[in-house]
Amino acid sequence: MKILSRGALVAALEPRRQRGERIVFTNGCFDILHVGHARYLAQARALGDLLVVGVNSDRSVRALKGPTRPLVPQEERAEMLAHLASVDYVCIFDEDRPDALIEAVRPHLHVKGGDYRVEDLPEATVVHRHGGEVVIMPLVEGRSTTNLIARIREVYGS
Repeated sequence: MKILSRGALVAALEPRRQRGERIVFTNGCFDILHVGHARYLAQARALGDLLVVGVNSDRSVRALKGPTRPLVPQEERAEMLAHLASVDYVCIFDEDRPDALIEAVRPHLHVKGGDYRVEDLPEATVVHRHGGEVVIMPLVEGRSTTNLIARIREVYGS
């Protein structure tokens, strides 16, 4: 299964790192999986040999997005991501920020969407400490969980 604990993920990555494979990492809530996510993850995967996706736990999503989120439980969000061909490994993390998971994974590339700037990412320090690089990918215009939730409310009411 592609959904691993932090310890199992580190163990799975070590032989791949020894073979010189380029590890790409990204993270997020992925509350309602949509085409923007799929395109972003495929683009991220194309930058290396394997893609690791860190998924915020339910607790951390509530801390970041408020008490009404997530809409989809963490295990189901992780499973949906694991079914994507572009995703090699998924790991749920409970911290509000991905720093500790990045510290464990030590990716060559940390990829974030275009709504971020490298200088605003606190985890960039961890990535750079291990010789990694932060890459900002363009957003898929008009495709976001926030937009989907707004559209659902518009059609069905709140």
